[in-house]
Amino acid sequence: MGLPAGKRIYFASDFHLGAPNAAASRDRERVIVRWLNEVAQDAQHIFLVGDIFDFWFEYKEVIPKGYTRLLGKLAELSDQGIGITVFIGNHDMWMNGYFEEELNIPVFFEPQTYTIGDKNFYIGHGDGLGPGDHGYKFLKKVFRNPVCRWLFSLLHPSWGIALANYFSRKSRAATGMELEQFLGEENEWLAIYSKEILQKEHFDYFIFGHRHLPLDLQVGPNSRYINLGDWLNYFTYAVFDGTNLTLEKYQQTLKAES
Repeated sequence: MGLPAGKRIYFASDFHLGAPNAAASRDRERVIVRWLNEVAQDAQHIFLVGDIFDFWFEYKEVIPKGYTRLLGKLAELSDQGIGITVFIGNHDMWMNGYFEEELNIPVFFEPQTYTIGDKNFYIGHGDGLGPGDHGYKFLKKVFRNPVCRWLFSLLHPSWGIALANYFSRKSRAATGMELEQFLGEENEWLAIYSKEILQKEHFDYFIFGHRHLPLDLQVGPNSRYINLGDWLNYFTYAVFDGTNLTLEKYQQTLKAES
């Protein structure tokens, strides 16, 4: 991926739109759209690294209600020629062509590697990677199974989406505090995973979401693991200018919007 002079690459994750309720989500959505407007001034590419939505399931002819401001802005930026790439997360893994067909935005279900300028990137949401968490890894296989997905699609959207939103909220409530606690460099599972990958291949940057905690850790002599945090509490994102990658905090928070 080339990066012309004056252009930048942006990374953000874990917007969790829809949570904790419609009103708060809509306020946060406006902040995200304002951020997208600002970074569009010099963005060559924007990576959205999972859990854009607190729940997302695409039926054949139906998508979840809402999010028109974000979806419209993404369509506008895509039409302007700004590259956008979406990774699915553990809350919005049920994408099935809408972003590709309507927004011209590719969607990836597994981590991907990129060379941007002379730097190598390893990018993914981060769920199910690294040691442990075998229960979730099993559930992930179940949720991603085509048969299970087809069975869920048989539910009327009013029932299916309501049911999924209920369990999504319960999941976030059960794991939220755990995800936001720093475990120490030796216990951060995505840092451990990054070090394992480095034994096979060099990457300058490992970029993940999922942890909801902004992190910038050295995992090798010339390698860093960046966790993008979230937009529920931190409003953090990463930016690469062709030479350096930095973790930034967006200052236009919800209070400034009120």
